[in-house]
Amino acid sequence: MTTKSPGTSPARYRVGRRGFLGLMGLGAAAIGTPSLLAACSSGGGAVGSAGGGGAVSTGVLPNYLPIEYIAPDFPGVNGSTVGYSSIPSDLVKAFSAPPGAGSSFTAMTPLWGTIPPTEGNQYYDAVNEALGSTIRFQISDGNTYGDKLAAVLASADDVPDWVSIPTWNVPPRFTEAVEGLFEDLTPYLSGANVEKYKNLANIPTDVWKFCVFNDKLYALPFPGEVINNAIFYRKDILDGLGIADQPTDAQGLLDLAKELTSPGEQRWGCEDLWGAATMMFAVPEKWTQDDAGNLVHRIETEQYRAALEWHVALYASGAVHPDAVADKTEESKQRFESGESLIATDGVGGWHEALSRQLQSNPGYDQQAFAPIAADGGTPVLYKSAPANIFSFLRKSDDPARIEELLAVADFLAAPFGTEEYHLVNFGVEGVHYETDGDGLPVATDLAATELQPTYTFLVDPPVVNTKVQYPGFVEDYCTWMADAAQYLVDPLFYGMQISEPSRFAALDAPFEDLEKDVSRGRKSMADMDEAIETWRASGGDELRQFYQDILDAQ
Repeated sequence: MTTKSPGTSPARYRVGRRGFLGLMGLGAAAIGTPSLLAACSSGGGAVGSAGGGGAVSTGVLPNYLPIEYIAPDFPGVNGSTVGYSSIPSDLVKAFSAPPGAGSSFTAMTPLWGTIPPTEGNQYYDAVNEALGSTIRFQISDGNTYGDKLAAVLASADDVPDWVSIPTWNVPPRFTEAVEGLFEDLTPYLSGANVEKYKNLANIPTDVWKFCVFNDKLYALPFPGEVINNAIFYRKDILDGLGIADQPTDAQGLLDLAKELTSPGEQRWGCEDLWGAATMMFAVPEKWTQDDAGNLVHRIETEQYRAALEWHVALYASGAVHPDAVADKTEESKQRFESGESLIATDGVGGWHEALSRQLQSNPGYDQQAFAPIAADGGTPVLYKSAPANIFSFLRKSDDPARIEELLAVADFLAAPFGTEEYHLVNFGVEGVHYETDGDGLPVATDLAATELQPTYTFLVDPPVVNTKVQYPGFVEDYCTWMADAAQYLVDPLFYGMQISEPSRFAALDAPFEDLEKDVSRGRKSMADMDEAIETWRASGGDELRQFYQDILDAQ
């Protein structure tokens, strides 16, 4: 590949560990339970994904200056993922010289996979050489990362220079501890200050909102998708059945699921569709406001009740696969991909995962996502997903030059698709970690399986793009679907604001997941749900409501 100089050109709660791994195509694994920070071990709670500790003051967020090294084939719309239908043969060299100053830094990151050797590793050696600084990784098993993280953060002396923290591993009372442990990046990156770092300035404003704690910019982001979930269907099978029309309301989806069901042919209309129900009925992520401005929890809304009643009717129709009725969720993808069930809700990362599993043996396999559906057939409402689900922090330092060097390194790591730097960070060294096939795709070598794992990306990453050109038509299908869906996006209440809920509320919502399943399957009634909601209010729900109301009142 050749290089050229860049041109100039003026775009539910946070996803949890399981959802993130699905988006990344890393699979699912058990999550460790985070321990308390030793220095702040009482009264804490997890950082709320749709919650907030207050509005972000003017001037805190970095300016957004989009940079386009390679023009996309499918531009983003309202934050939707951009796409490239081919891998460019000519890569842009974003940095004329290594940005680092020769220093060595430690970095702690999670990994859901085999931990590579950090010494004698040609991948790390090549990237560190290009950086002009040495990053020495302390890699920990992602499944137990929360425990490891809490232990490390308990002592300021043990904190590495750069620490990756997934949102689901944020220790209790972190918003209080962050100031003592990590560098306030506001003076370096706020407003026009970020323009010194062109690739960091290329990260959209919404992503940076999730990096603000106590009205100061502390974190560097791992950007994600603005839409995390979709309702998928087996287009290849529906085409074979002569069904071309897509449902335009909730009743239409239920009717389609019933029409597709044929137990004698080992075919059912759908998997469990609770996720689809909450999307169609626009159930808020956590809190919303009524017409009078009062805070209303999602379980108290008419949308929640209507979604649950629809789900009850879906189960009563017989269209749900019997194994889904039995709550055998671990087999749902297999059932959908084998054609035993034809409609399913999944994370958007599951789309390409299914193609990778199926296309070789079944070239005609075609799953697609339904266009957004409003329950009443009107205009859909989609709540934005949190655009950052992992972020990283720089250890507090008295030496501004050290922080500036780390930010220069971060700027390199944030180089977007189409650059030499992106290619190196994501694929390693050509001829060592990958070979290029006839379509320009990097094909991993055996050594890559040993040496190359996503580690630098957990420190900071450019905006997400879809470049999965190995699946014919997929990039166009994905990006055009998301661009269409993005027109219906709205901000959840408290969007982009960090909060640490008191620990006494930690288990308040826990009973509802099982109760939703029981009501859907007819084991419990809506009267049982009403009783549970009253119990929730009396057991702390109303107190939690006031906690959030105080946040609103302070804005």
